[in-house]
Amino acid sequence: MYKVLIIEDDPMIGDMISMYLGEEGFEVIRMETGQKGIEAVKPFAPDVILLDLMLPDMDGLELCRQVRTTSSVPIMIVSMRNKVVERVAALGAGADDYMSKPFSMHEMSARVHALIRRSNLYQNAGENTRVHPTVRHVTKPETNEALIADKNKITLDLQTRSMIVQGQLVETTYSEFEIMKCFVNHPGRVYTREDLLQTVRGFDSYVTDRAIDVHIANLRKKIEDNPKEPRRIRTVWGVGYKFVY
Repeated sequence: MYKVLIIEDDPMIGDMISMYLGEEGFEVIRMETGQKGIEAVKPFAPDVILLDLMLPDMDGLELCRQVRTTSSVPIMIVSMRNKVVERVAALGAGADDYMSKPFSMHEMSARVHALIRRSNLYQNAGENTRVHPTVRHVTKPETNEALIADKNKITLDLQTRSMIVQGQLVETTYSEFEIMKCFVNHPGRVYTREDLLQTVRGFDSYVTDRAIDVHIANLRKKIEDNPKEPRRIRTVWGVGYKFVY
């Protein structure tokens, strides 16, 4: 049974989500303050966190950042705030998904399942890497199972949707992985922001130019030796970005 931690101070919304997910077979607990939510993460060990941004004792983004320092649990923001800048800020704070209230319970449940499924794939990939540290993925273009940038020691596994950088599993969001897949498929090609928007828009219809910049910044932190002076994902001023060996 998968576990969901809801951090939401509105009793009506909190109870409604708890009831719906409980009927879907999840084990659910709800905390009404950010502090109680943080304290519940370790002992409850949730498979996903649903987090409201407007809590009575702390900002939801700050809570998201705090959780990210100790846990990679998927976090989905559920908030009345629906401005693009707020969605972008949530991505930058480490959130994996964002839903604006009001929302469809059916869609919310589907997104929770998707986050847990993706997280499990990452964990399985990480276990395989630790157990077999000398095993390397082999390029198999005929089956399209893996894409490799050997000179950068970056591997993308399409089956598990995982990225390995210099032998270490590096977690990515759905959008980050899709952008990286474009880069590795076509090194040297310049992608405009619109090109990258079209790549990830199928997952998040609210994604914007600014969100693309946030994804790029996050990817640089994950694959660059010095994110402030990127050598792999380079900015092409006035156009977009390109990936180089």
